[in-house]
This record gives sequence, structure tokens and C-alpha cells, in this order.
Amino acid sequence: MLEGHLTNLVQKLLEKASALFDEYLSCLSSVKELIIEHFGHNGLIATYIVLGVLIVVIITRLVKITFAAVKYLIIPSIALAFVGSIVLPYSFFILLPVTVTACSLILLFRG
Repeated sequence: MLEGHLTNLVQKLLEKASALFDEYLSCLSSVKELIIEHFGHNGLIATYIVLGVLIVVIITRLVKITFAAVKYLIIPSIALAFVGSIVLPYSFFILLPVTVTACSLILLFRG
């Protein structure tokens, strides 16, 4: 009974996703036609280059943010929680939220 309901739900979700994907493709094809109509194939190539550069810039910014979070937030928080669990009578898992909050506040005020 439950498997049939889940299968039906997944099938409905896939149909909705397919409809949205078809709509998205039709929008992209109309934008492509508009660019070709107004700017020609050189404009389409320029659009592809600009979109590619934007995607690369966004991905590199996300990677930089991720590494900065690991470098300045996660590693110091874990180190402080470890040292605190050795020095204080609290466990590592109790101290970890406190150290994450402290490191976040330090980063927030430091800029």
C-alpha cells in the first residue's frame, strides 16, 4: 500500500519536473532566437562566453567562501573544543556549539 503511494507520488513529481523542464527549454529557445534575431550568431557566441565567465566567477567565489569557512571557522572551532574538552570537565560535543558561536562572533566583528 505504502509502496504504491510512494511510486504514485514519485511519478507525479517526475511529471511536474518534466513539464517545468519543457517550459524552461522553450524559454531558452525563445531567448536564443531573440539574441540571434537582434545580434546574430556573434551575439550568441558572446552570450555563451559571458554566461560561461559568470558561472566560473560564481563557482570560484563559492569555493573561496567554503575554504575560508573551513580555515577560519571550522578548524579553529574544532581545535578550541578539543582543547577545552581536555582542560574543562565538559565533553567535546558540549563545547563545540559554544566554540563555533565564539569563532563566528569573532569573524563577524573582525570583518
